[in-house]
Amino acid sequence: MELAQRVQNLPPYLFAEIDAMIAEAKAKKVDVISFGIGDPDQPTPRHIVNKAIEAIQDPNTHSYPSYIGMYSFRKAIADFYQKRFGVSLDPDKEVLALIGTKEGIAHLPWCILNPGDIALVPDPAYPVYKTATILCNATPYMMPLLKENDFLPDLDEIDHQIAKKAKLMFLNYPNNPTGAVATREFFEEVIQFAYEYDIIVAHDAAYSEIAFDGYQPLSILEIPRAKEIAVEFYSLSKTYNMTGWRIGALVGNAEIVNALGRIKTNVDSGIFEAVQYAGIEALTGPQNSVDEINDLYKRRRDLVLSYLKELGWPVQPNKATFYVWLPVPKGYTSEEFSKEVFKKTGVFFTPGIGYGKYGEGYVRLSLTVSEDRIKEAFQRIKDSGIRYSS
Repeated sequence: MELAQRVQNLPPYLFAEIDAMIAEAKAKKVDVISFGIGDPDQPTPRHIVNKAIEAIQDPNTHSYPSYIGMYSFRKAIADFYQKRFGVSLDPDKEVLALIGTKEGIAHLPWCILNPGDIALVPDPAYPVYKTATILCNATPYMMPLLKENDFLPDLDEIDHQIAKKAKLMFLNYPNNPTGAVATREFFEEVIQFAYEYDIIVAHDAAYSEIAFDGYQPLSILEIPRAKEIAVEFYSLSKTYNMTGWRIGALVGNAEIVNALGRIKTNVDSGIFEAVQYAGIEALTGPQNSVDEINDLYKRRRDLVLSYLKELGWPVQPNKATFYVWLPVPKGYTSEEFSKEVFKKTGVFFTPGIGYGKYGEGYVRLSLTVSEDRIKEAFQRIKDSGIRYSS
């Protein structure tokens, strides 16, 4: 039996491999402390859960849901964007409900790319941008995210002929895995570049509400004329601890939103309505839980950074996301260092190479670990003799 070439071309999914390695260690009774996958460890706020319970008990939610999402959910997304970003959206034409933004990101290239077309993909990055492009039999062109450029792609470095052939650009700020943030000037540059080369911009804003020290992330749709050429993925997963609920939205350019909606009518049946009611409650109900979770991540960030500085790492506090992007000590690849730490301590850091070629030389730490376990993890690391050297 021979599988389709598009499947053969796919690299192994990073987090599936991580799960297998950690599971094997746990089976051997290793007390694993994982800073790996970015899955919030706090529960979904109670008022959201209660709304879901109430909706599940209503038989009217038990039928096939709308492919594009209930109007009331799409309206709640539009109202959120108006209040949070000052961006006006038409719930009927510029908002599409998604079964988690991952499925939307994976399906979006089907709307834009033909075999042989080019997508501009950041590196390092969430792996789905690249794999979704490959599944379309299109070509990902990697845009390096380098420390000297504040982990923003240098658009001037993109070859003119490549830019002319590109149809789609993926971006993600605040950024996974680097924790970097984008300035208004950078987004303005992106929109100008996209107009010049007739490129659709897809911005993944999964971490737009996870921010610290007074910083407020931008929506790319705040930039003038952006809605004519850009779409943005908004997720409830990280903001409201709803990763398992699978609920998000695509907003922005009406033509692209409509195209993805047409794809969805052929591949899924929409979000369970009880989950959409929970999503409405998340967006329109009390928001104190968002401040509380940001305070929690900030405390964890500061705790992790204090230990890292003690061990010699040159680190600065990131303004957003719940990740710390950490250079590995001299003489190690990212995978070698990750395995060395895990072997000696049972503490797992995600190797940066899993996010792309330019992730080499780094590991990613997720702050979805309790303070007690953070203290235990770094005590083990300290006791093992692991330190940073440049």
